[in-house]
Amino acid sequence: MKKSILLIFVMIAVWSCDVLEVEPKSSIEASTAFKNKEDVNKGILGAYSYFQAFSYYGRSNVIFPDLAADNLSHPIGATASEYREIANNNILPENGSVGGMWNIMYGGINVANNVIAKVPGIENMTDAEKNAALGELYFIRALNHFNLLNYFGAVPIKVMPTVGVGNLDAPRDPVDQVYSQIINDLVFASDNLSASGNKIRTSKYAAKALLARVFLYKGDYAQAVTLATDVIDNGGYTLLGNYADVFAADQSSESIFEIYFSQTERNRIAEYNFPTSLNGRREVEPSANLLAAYETGDSRYAASIAFAGTSAYAIKYDDLSLGADNVIVLRLADVYLIRAEAEANKTAPNIAAIQSDINKIRLRAQLLPTSESSVAQLQRIIEKERRIEFAFEGHRWFDLVRTGRAIAVLPNVNNVNQTLFPIPSDEIQTNKHPGMTQNPGY
Repeated sequence: MKKSILLIFVMIAVWSCDVLEVEPKSSIEASTAFKNKEDVNKGILGAYSYFQAFSYYGRSNVIFPDLAADNLSHPIGATASEYREIANNNILPENGSVGGMWNIMYGGINVANNVIAKVPGIENMTDAEKNAALGELYFIRALNHFNLLNYFGAVPIKVMPTVGVGNLDAPRDPVDQVYSQIINDLVFASDNLSASGNKIRTSKYAAKALLARVFLYKGDYAQAVTLATDVIDNGGYTLLGNYADVFAADQSSESIFEIYFSQTERNRIAEYNFPTSLNGRREVEPSANLLAAYETGDSRYAASIAFAGTSAYAIKYDDLSLGADNVIVLRLADVYLIRAEAEANKTAPNIAAIQSDINKIRLRAQLLPTSESSVAQLQRIIEKERRIEFAFEGHRWFDLVRTGRAIAVLPNVNNVNQTLFPIPSDEIQTNKHPGMTQNPGY
């Protein structure tokens, strides 16, 4: 049974047509909304609540990275044309689902920024409490910026609250600057948060795990190895012995950070994956290519995929009636494979260490360990293990893009322009800054 938590209400920030035009809306005036640490906590919960949106971890951000890659397909008879564009890697700037992601990510950033601006003036909070509150908010801001970066490339960095009609038009900041902001936020979070067994709010080691992922994506492999090792050795997380148990209950010992859902704050992941015969929408289905990629005896197959007749469907998130299963953002298996991949990309890689991390994942899946010693082959093994281990969790597209493998692997990706999603047309039309430009090819 899920445990009840405080009802989340967003005290500030709803977005309008221009995502950067975010005006506070509340029954409480923005100037008086934050008076004590209880108000700050409610504001933090409001910032977390943006992750629950259907346009975010409530559906799109879990499905789209597998649909744009080769783990999911858009089946015959499915009705969502916006999903078909993503499956075909032929996305229009007018795609409303992509625009929804952009809007909700910046909405979450703006809520975080509004609360950040209030924290220093709260009188009944110690400096340590203020820094811990800021650590959570910086983590939230960093995760939103990181997701924006991975979909769209250079994006506006937002670290000041947008209120009223000021501060609306903003340029796209260079990728390196976006990475620097994300890293700075996560370093602060990891320095000022404590370790915690509560997986639906961030913690010291959740910040470090996300930072390890950021450094891997950025290509700073030594830093990725160091941080991943810290999380593995000191975070207190353990790999579950049975892969299916990772998704059987919320907040397992393997989970590091997850998005809370309940019957009142539901997700629609199962609805879009399940077949119509089971009252789902079946807008996506596991690709034939993915089904063929599983090795015989891999326990992850039955834990990830079910069949209605001959039709396969994803079952990691299977609460069709309530949509109340939490969505995992960070888990220990990812940290092991982050460390393995980062080590494999170092100038003088430790082959035994790479094999050891890979084999923790393979042995848990009831597969034979690898004894491969070629670095190039180990990199391909890691790529495949990540594909299978995180199928239907929203990793595959980013893995192929960041490693430069998308064009070689995906038949519908023919040029580098397709490896970024288009900036939503509403943003291009309403953001008047000359530095707000469309991605090439759109």
